Amino acid sequence: MANPIYPEIPIIFEDNHLLIVVKPPNMPTQEDESGDLDLLTALKEDVKKRYSKPGAVYLGLVHRLDRPVGGVMVFARTSKAASRLSESIRSRAFGKSYWAIVHGTPKKAEDKLVHYLLKDKSTNTVSTAAKQHPEAKEAILEYKTIGTMNNLSLVSIQLHTGRSHQIRVQFAAIGCPLYGDQKYGAEYNLAGQQIALWSGKLAFEHPTLKENLTFTSLPPLSAFPWNVWNENLYDQN
Repeated sequence: MANPIYPEIPIIFEDNHLLIVVKPPNMPTQEDESGDLDLLTALKEDVKKRYSKPGAVYLGLVHRLDRPVGGVMVFARTSKAASRLSESIRSRAFGKSYWAIVHGTPKKAEDKLVHYLLKDKSTNTVSTAAKQHPEAKEAILEYKTIGTMNNLSLVSIQLHTGRSHQIRVQFAAIGCPLYGDQKYGAEYNLAGQQIALWSGKLAFEHPTLKENLTFTSLPPLSAFPWNVWNENLYDQN
């Protein structure tokens, strides 16, 4: 549904406990050093205005997307919902699926990737590390190659852990960096290209009603390189 206050942030679903939206690419999920308007602040302002709420508005951030990445996100409108959604994510009962376009063709059409990742907070970069490294965190995803054309491949991804920059680093580690990723594929990409990574589906249990919910969002199908695989994306969604 259209958001009357921030039309660039579509609302997919809303009730007393949940707010599901599509995050625009290149918008920070939360306040950062850039000072640019972030999604969390915008949504709090939106809820405050639409419902004429006095005082501060509660909105729980339970997961994040990197600034250049767009797609479906869930926010908690109550502390109870935030707690239960966070526990669902920790227990890996919360399903997160992505679309990505990568350079080259993965050696296996579908596979499970397991790496150990190490974050350098001073540079905000992540690298692979040995399993034995005391600060390394396990990162797991599964992917399936949907199609390949012009040395680019469309992949669907099931994310099992939510490490920082995980998808970007893991695909770079297997020699298939993401299209447009300036941080982990600078030698493959031109400056200014938009990263081709999209949060396409969230699946989880409603925090109070205990119903299974699924929310989806398609990437911008008119934009390159997504437009190369329009039919595939529609069929798979």
